[in-house]
Amino acid sequence: MNAFFRFMAGAQGRIARVIAGLVLIAAGVMMGGGWWILAVVGLVPLLAGVLDVCLFAPVFGRPFTGARLRQTCRTAH
Repeated sequence: MNAFFRFMAGAQGRIARVIAGLVLIAAGVMMGGGWWILAVVGLVPLLAGVLDVCLFAPVFGRPFTGARLRQTCRTAH
């Protein structure tokens, strides 16, 4: 589990969240109709990546912010 949080807190995880958010937003906009909700849902991973937070971390007792999460992942080998 530590490897997952290390990835999510790192640059690659942040980029992956931003890209996933952009893909969801684009899909929701392009599909139109009731699919606009997909675009709204896409804002969650996009903002999480941009703001450097991990939404899953507190569920597992880890810090919410990326900087603190990276710090705990380094010390928990």
